[in-house]
Amino acid sequence: MQNMNIGGADRLIRAIIGTAILAAGIHYERWWGLIGLVPLITAAFNFCPLYHILGFSTCRCEKPK
Repeated sequence: MQNMNIGGADRLIRAIIGTAILAAGIHYERWWGLIGLVPLITAAFNFCPLYHILGFSTCRCEKPK
């Protein structure tokens, strides 16, 4: 995939944190738990818009020439 900028460890950490935030929001019945969707979505797509803007990447994939 051409626009990947999230590596394996980063992806796993995002999934764990996103799940924890979402679960806490459900447990406490608060809307802020929806914030957990952001790291889950970025982990699912292997793409972080903020990393893209900053020119940062944790992915070990080949860069296009």
